[in-house]
Amino acid sequence: MAKILVADDEEKIRGLILKYAKFEGHEAVTAADGFAAVEAARQTRFDIIIMDVMMPELDGFSAVKEIRKTSDAPVLFLSARTEEYDRIHGFETGADDYVTKPFSPKELMLRVAAILARAEKRDEPRREEYRREGLFADVTARTVTVDGAAAAMSPKEYDLFFYLLKNRNIALTREKLIENVWGYDFFGEDRTLDTHIKLLRKSLGPYAKFIVTLRGLGYRFEG
Repeated sequence: MAKILVADDEEKIRGLILKYAKFEGHEAVTAADGFAAVEAARQTRFDIIIMDVMMPELDGFSAVKEIRKTSDAPVLFLSARTEEYDRIHGFETGADDYVTKPFSPKELMLRVAAILARAEKRDEPRREEYRREGLFADVTARTVTVDGAAAAMSPKEYDLFFYLLKNRNIALTREKLIENVWGYDFFGEDRTLDTHIKLLRKSLGPYAKFIVTLRGLGYRFEG
């Protein structure tokens, strides 16, 4: 059983998710706006947060940024917006998934289950460090520095980067990357990978050159 925070300004949506969450055996707490969600996250440790993007007073992106100060719980964003900018902004904020409205509550709960399963399977990494030119990575501490400055990455960017690093100089198909970074039961879209590669390259700055696109296949980290 997982403890879920559901934040949405639409009462019907909150009630629908609450109903399905309880049916799956989870405990759910609801919040009608961003401020209430932040306060709930301060008082309770949640296993996952379902956050609507467009809410009055404090939007979902801002609420998650505030919540991230005290919690690293996985986040699934809900939004009526489908623009790439909003998806990128959501992943930059540290989202594990992004679902557009209207959505199937059954599919939503499958995505929740997949995120929770990946969180449980995350293994402690072995002590490993990597250095090339001005790029340094401490795999154990999950830290990356670019020319001496800490790279600010989302949790999923770190997962993707370290998987590419672990398998450097190996051609990785899109399917293999999605299966191993997001999980074989990932219910998102293929462009989620491309969005994260774009964000990762931005975080790596001049060392984005180490990530090579293999047209029609996937990607390779050269180094």
